[in-house]
Amino acid sequence: MAYRIGWFTTGRDEAAFALLNCVWERIKEGIIPGEISYVFVSRAPGEASVTDQLFELAGKVAPVVLHLSARDFAPDLRQENRELWRDRYHQEVAALIRPYSVEVIVLAGYMLIVSARMCQEFPMINLHPAPPGGPAGTWQEVIWKLLEMRAPESGVMMHLVTPELDKGPPLTYCTFSLRGGKLEPLWEAFEKKVAEKGLPAVMAEEGESEPLFAAIREEGVKRELPLIVYTLKALAEGRVRVGQGEVLDSRGLPLKHPYCLNQEIEEHLRSGRW
Repeated sequence: MAYRIGWFTTGRDEAAFALLNCVWERIKEGIIPGEISYVFVSRAPGEASVTDQLFELAGKVAPVVLHLSARDFAPDLRQENRELWRDRYHQEVAALIRPYSVEVIVLAGYMLIVSARMCQEFPMINLHPAPPGGPAGTWQEVIWKLLEMRAPESGVMMHLVTPELDKGPPLTYCTFSLRGGKLEPLWEAFEKKVAEKGLPAVMAEEGESEPLFAAIREEGVKRELPLIVYTLKALAEGRVRVGQGEVLDSRGLPLKHPYCLNQEIEEHLRSGRW
C-alpha cells in the first residue's frame, strides 16, 4: 500500500506551486513510493490568481482538495485574540481532514502557525532553514545569526511540528559549508564592512541584498526542495518514521540522531538526477 501524504499550503506564490508539482512528479516516477491523499489550502478559490493555479494543480495531484480561507475566517477574532483564532480555525481544518487518514502531513508554504491541538492530533512535518542545533527564527533571522556567529556551516532540516514553534524533533537534515570557494571573498568584504561600521548598520543599509547574505540564502534554497523529496522518500521506505510526538527509526525505536541526507542531495545537485 502506498505511503499516504497530506499536503498543507497557503498557495501564495509560484514556489508553493513548484514544490507540489515537484513532489507529484517524483511520485509518478516512483522515486517516492507514496501518494498525496489530499491537498488542503488555507485560501479559497478566487482569492488570488496564483492560488487558483495551485488549486488547478491540486485537482490533478490528489483525489481530494480541501480549503478554508484564513482571511475570511472570524476576522474580528483574529484581530482581538490571535491564539484563540488559531485554535478555532484549526478545529475547523481538523474536521475537514479527519475523514482522510494519512501517515504524515507536510507543511509546504503553509503561512499559518498550526494550533497546539492540531499538531498533537496529526503527525505534521515542516522545513526549517537551519540544521539541527542551528539558529531558530525566520530564514532572514537565521542567516544574520550565522553571520554574527561567523558560523563555518549551515544547513536545512525537516522536523516534527510541535506546540513549541520550530522546536520539534528533527527527522532529516543536510549541511553545507559556509567557507571556501566563492564564499571566501564575500566573507572578506563582509568583515571589512562590519569592521568599518558595525553589523547593525550593514543589516540596515543592505539587508537581504548583502552579497554574502544572498549567497548563503542561495545555497540553502537550492537544497530545500531536494530535502523535502528525499525526506518523503525515506519516510515512504520506512527508514525513518513519525510517531505521536516523536521521530522513530526503521525498527520503531526513538531516533537517536536525525537522518543525514547530504549524500543524496549533493549527488542530485551535481547530476540533476533524482
